[in-house]
Amino acid sequence: MVRDLRHHDVEPAPLPGGGRPAAPVTVTRMRGRHLDGVLAIERKVYPRPWSPSLLRSELRQRGTRRYLVALDGRLPGRRRVVGYAGLLVQVGEAHVTTVAVHPAEHRRKIASRLLVRLLSQAIAMAADSATLEVRTTNPGAVRLYERFGFVSAGVRPGYYAETGEDALVMWAHGLLGEDFAARLAGVEAELDLPGGSSGAADLAVPWVRGRVGLGGSSVEDEE
Repeated sequence: MVRDLRHHDVEPAPLPGGGRPAAPVTVTRMRGRHLDGVLAIERKVYPRPWSPSLLRSELRQRGTRRYLVALDGRLPGRRRVVGYAGLLVQVGEAHVTTVAVHPAEHRRKIASRLLVRLLSQAIAMAADSATLEVRTTNPGAVRLYERFGFVSAGVRPGYYAETGEDALVMWAHGLLGEDFAARLAGVEAELDLPGGSSGAADLAVPWVRGRVGLGGSSVEDEE
């Protein structure tokens, strides 16, 4: 079953002077040892966070699911979860199920890094199309997905039950073709350049705590 896709606001506009450094962040497969860090982000950025049992169930379905985490390696010997993403693949179509970044770690292109790897996984699973839902009130995320070739295909009214917000349905096609491979390579080549990529201003989200640019930047969650 595909649950509501929850895209936390990703990749706000670069800070004056070039933004925060993009690296060092590595992306790897989500494992059980990462769940404490993932759940800590869930509680910060979503009004209705996923439960530990739900996440463990998703990780067990390896034939159709892929879940990734972004790990921060700035502190020697300590690799902290700063973001994560997942997808479901069925009958040649990928459905991005979640993308989230720690509120204090925006402007490091973490969402872009996750999406590059996630869509590469979709291609490896023979998905030629990908879809996702995103809040119509989240222009930064929309612009980010457009960079990956997603285009609007319609609106689902009241899709997000916790807020009553509408969802924009987006699709990307031709994932197995040369044009999409070139697009993905182009995005990947820009990952280590400074600054965020969406060009969207920060938006106040009532349930998000500790977001950069909105009154907090403390980092509390560990892997």
